[in-house]
Amino acid sequence: MKFRHALLPLSLLAALPTLAAARGLDVRDMVTLDRVSSPVLSADGRNVVFAKRTTDASYKSTSALFVRNLLTRDAAPPRQLTPAGWNVNSPSLSADGRTVYFLSAKNGSQQLYAQSLSDGAPRQLTDFPVDVDSYHVSPQDDRVLFSAGVFQDCGSDLACTEGKLKQKRDAKASGQVFDAMFVRHWDTWNDGRRNTLFVAPLPTGNAAAVKGASALSATLAGDAPSKPFGGNDDFAWSPDGTSVVASIRVAGAQEPWSTNFDLYRFDASGRQAPVNLTANNPAWDAGPVFSADGKTLFYRAMKRPGFEADRFGLMAMDLASGQTREIAPQWDRSAGGIVLSADGSRIYTTADDLGEHPLFEVEVASGKVTRLLGEGSVTSVDVAGATVAVTRNSLKSNDQVLVGRIGQDGQAIDGLRALTPEAGEVLKDVQFGDYEQFSFKGWNNETVHGYVVKPHDYQEGRTYPVAFLIHGGPQGSFGNGWSYRWNPQTYTGQGYAVVMIDFHGSTGYGQSFTDAISQHWGDRPLEDLQKGWNAALKQYSFLDGDKACALGASYGGFMVNWIAGNWNSPFKCLVNHDGVFDQRMMGYATEELWFTEWEQGGTPYEKPANYEKFNPVNHVADWKKPILIIHGQQDFRIPVEQGLAAFTAAQRQGIESKFLYFPDENHWVLKPHNSILWHDTVNGWLKQHIGN
Repeated sequence: MKFRHALLPLSLLAALPTLAAARGLDVRDMVTLDRVSSPVLSADGRNVVFAKRTTDASYKSTSALFVRNLLTRDAAPPRQLTPAGWNVNSPSLSADGRTVYFLSAKNGSQQLYAQSLSDGAPRQLTDFPVDVDSYHVSPQDDRVLFSAGVFQDCGSDLACTEGKLKQKRDAKASGQVFDAMFVRHWDTWNDGRRNTLFVAPLPTGNAAAVKGASALSATLAGDAPSKPFGGNDDFAWSPDGTSVVASIRVAGAQEPWSTNFDLYRFDASGRQAPVNLTANNPAWDAGPVFSADGKTLFYRAMKRPGFEADRFGLMAMDLASGQTREIAPQWDRSAGGIVLSADGSRIYTTADDLGEHPLFEVEVASGKVTRLLGEGSVTSVDVAGATVAVTRNSLKSNDQVLVGRIGQDGQAIDGLRALTPEAGEVLKDVQFGDYEQFSFKGWNNETVHGYVVKPHDYQEGRTYPVAFLIHGGPQGSFGNGWSYRWNPQTYTGQGYAVVMIDFHGSTGYGQSFTDAISQHWGDRPLEDLQKGWNAALKQYSFLDGDKACALGASYGGFMVNWIAGNWNSPFKCLVNHDGVFDQRMMGYATEELWFTEWEQGGTPYEKPANYEKFNPVNHVADWKKPILIIHGQQDFRIPVEQGLAAFTAAQRQGIESKFLYFPDENHWVLKPHNSILWHDTVNGWLKQHIGN
């Protein structure tokens, strides 16, 4: 495979001396890049609306909606629709395509607004005592189905939740008694509220914003959408507006070790009890989408209870009989969502695939799968007739909004054009490192893939120090995509080459490849990393194997801790972000217990040997290399004590080490100033130990 690079037009050849001196990407560039998302098409495919977040020089962000008339081709750029300073999100369009709905906290609480695509100002539609977290307007544009965090015993009384929160704030004592888990989840302590679905009528004409709503899912002790990352793809209206289907886990005290999300059907009027449509599947059912005639429900389903990284298959349910079938059982990829063609004959979905995240078309009748759009990672999709709008990113650019037309008979997308610029067009003085995918034989003599990214200032014949990046998950991938947290270009921009290996356990190479890591955290993936490192050094002579540092987060942080005691010879330094240090304590202290119990084959008291087999804490005496450890106080997935313990292990032995602590970050570092500090600290650590 060739290195991916931009070909220079002849008119720029004279500027080569200037281009050769171009700088690399800096974290400050990355933080201030515009971020586009959520493209939605009008039903006739004439207009596309998308969100754009901009960040100023002081790193303060604001967001707005933009609209583009696709019939004007490139004559008119996207036009800002919502007023400046409103900070809006979650756009959707009315059935006639003339009105855009969105969420904004402009007036203090996040509520639903509407605005004409042609002119006029936003109009507030809801004025609830609680925030609207996510929503779907009904197909008839007369009601809104929305989720809000409430105390479910309040029923339809939304003000009751605010009253209970005030009582807690005013209480003299701060303690809280728990008799069940979750006690905390991701980065939030459990205060008793659940994400709950409500239905409310929308005001007509000049009527005031609606203040009341009817609870739909309050009788089910589960979150809709799920916490912490669920969204409005967890629930859907039927085409006639009479019912709603939502994915909800109702597991009682077993919730922290259950992945049994079921699809419940609700009477939109609230007169009938909810019905569990997928009670026969004890694993995860998600993403309901109705056919246009309302007779078929499409969704995604896993098969193995307790395994969050199982393959999501595409399913079709006949709602009259309850019969289900898998649409493409031979497709060995995990579907990332469902966008249905107007006639219901095709599903458009994304999935990890060989180091990329392409867009696929799946024929409902035959199960035939066609890869429509690759060359990077497709992050959102909307389809109207033959028109498709996506956001796509790559190792050289953050998301762009792209539009095109879907060819006949499963052909690729025709006439693909960008409505927003790529990173290189915005950062004209920045040179991005070229990249190439490579492969080698790893564990069990199976093919393993990786990427190598050249320094931004690469010159033939020179050698460069290496940042060896290890992805988290562990069921994840470091491939042809953009990241604001682990971006290879922030290292190539400092003069480093980057090597990334999608070891066994990674996604996009078939489910058996993903499954291979469970109960094998420290042997199979380590063998892949070792063989991948050697293969990269052999294939790419510009890599300086004597000047390398290994870096990773989450599972990647675990692997850095594991490498520290089991394979530290190639590396001059190590960086562990939020990594597991003690497997046994991780099994008791993390919140989503299904994860550790699946990965280790049981609980710590049932399978103690499994937790000790690949436990970094047992190999501390073999640590030798300088290590930078980073952790956030609000990380409840891998609690901060894991990072503190690793720092203690290094300090107590006199090993050169630093601890970067964020009191206000979770498992990820998200705040712009903190992101800059993170990157400056990490790059400083690399510069100290392998130069630049």
